[in-house]
Amino acid sequence: MDLTFTGRGLGVTDAVRETAQHKLAAISRLEPRATRIDLEFIAERHPRRGTTRVEAAVHVPRKTFRAEAEAEDVPTALDRVVARLERQIRDHHGKRRKRMARPDALDSTRLGSDADDTVGEPS
Repeated sequence: MDLTFTGRGLGVTDAVRETAQHKLAAISRLEPRATRIDLEFIAERHPRRGTTRVEAAVHVPRKTFRAEAEAEDVPTALDRVVARLERQIRDHHGKRRKRMARPDALDSTRLGSDADDTVGEPS
């Protein structure tokens, strides 16, 4: 899995890279098919509040998960982004499980309904 770091108005230090790699390890365990994770660190220039925004995109074959978060410091924003990505991936896995289980249930009900139809018809 490739990690891409981009900083806008903010330098991406080795400490930030190590923190991000450590926190994103959970994402790679949840979604082993992930091919690339793009992280963008943006320093928001605002007169009253200077916040840091982190945007992330997890690329999986046929699907891309995106999340963003703002906080006063980079580790807090990174925690929020990772939590949002984990939720999206878990929800997606739940939907996939439901879809996988659904055809089997439909096939068994169709067999029962077809059998009832053929019995009631005159020969």
